Amino acid sequence: MAFQRIKHALGFRAEEKALTLTDADALTLFGALPTASGVSIGPGNAMRVPAVACATGLISETIGAIPVKVYDRATKTALTDHPAYRLVHDEANEWTSAAELRRDLTLDALLHGAGHAQVIRLTDGTPYELHRLDPGMVQRDQETDGEPFFRVSTDAGTVRLSYRDVLRVESIGGISPITLGREAIALALSFETHIGGLFANGGRPSGVIKAKKVLDVDSKKKLAASWFSTHSGKSAGGTAVLDEDMDYLPLATTLADAQFAENRLEQIREIARVFRVPPTMLFELSRGTWSNTEQMFMQFKQVTLQPWLTDWAWAYARCLLTPEERRETYFEAVTDDLLTTDAAARATAYSQYRSMGALTANEVRSGLNLPKMPGGDELSNPFTTSTTSKDAAE
Repeated sequence: MAFQRIKHALGFRAEEKALTLTDADALTLFGALPTASGVSIGPGNAMRVPAVACATGLISETIGAIPVKVYDRATKTALTDHPAYRLVHDEANEWTSAAELRRDLTLDALLHGAGHAQVIRLTDGTPYELHRLDPGMVQRDQETDGEPFFRVSTDAGTVRLSYRDVLRVESIGGISPITLGREAIALALSFETHIGGLFANGGRPSGVIKAKKVLDVDSKKKLAASWFSTHSGKSAGGTAVLDEDMDYLPLATTLADAQFAENRLEQIREIARVFRVPPTMLFELSRGTWSNTEQMFMQFKQVTLQPWLTDWAWAYARCLLTPEERRETYFEAVTDDLLTTDAAARATAYSQYRSMGALTANEVRSGLNLPKMPGGDELSNPFTTSTTSKDAAE
């Protein structure tokens, strides 16, 4: 499969631009993305950056934890007896839960640009299982009329699958945030490498020894060796004894040191922008307060998660529902648990909309992912509606 990808990129298809092995874009085929800092970025070393690992884990695990259900469009009721309900809500196959599959495919999309799963069907076409496909074994292509299909590498050779049989979830434009933000990630890795090497070599000197007497080279070496043997490691912080009119001058933190620390924080913010995650969600709390942290969590739900959930709903519908079923049935992620921190404000808003006649009871229940109830389509204000004496007596 890797050979097919190389042939495809190097121009064995006449209608596409050919790449040479010296072209920077060709390095993406081998998981190496050159950057201005000289550090090549791929999914492996990018995940060694704590901010990247936190962002990818936060998005993929949250999407996996959000339950998905199949609903009837007319009644807003969950269709638990539908064959697809088990695949999206309970288990994708015997060894993988539906939540695990969503988590893994979202992680594939974040690291490689897209995640794929093959739909295993019964003889009558009913979807039975979903099997994850390794990102490196799948190649997306399309017919002359634009209809997409997939080439999947297997032990028996390359298999061609219809787009209806491959569940595909992709990041923006099919390009992973690792690729889009490789400069910011490379800079963060450079900072980590620099400061790691600095501490490995003993760090910056905390002070200097000043002697009035001129020392030869051997004396300086012996003095340095004696100092490090008695005042480094577990012996740090001990009492120093200096002779021959020597003096110890401590070095204060410079402006460059403070700027270096600020630059490391800025790289966390840059990576947060790449993944469209609020910085406080990556535990960068230098500008976080109690009030804006709650608002950033709401932004995380609306700005970060909602596009992914919308993509997942359509990917499920495309592969697990027939065109006829899609007119009457749909998939939806239940995000109620993400809004529990703002439940009071949410209840107040629904109450005001209900009292002003802007929403019916069933519309409120729909917003709460509840089924409709009889008589719930009236716009009357329940807080002011009164009953007659006969109704009251009854």
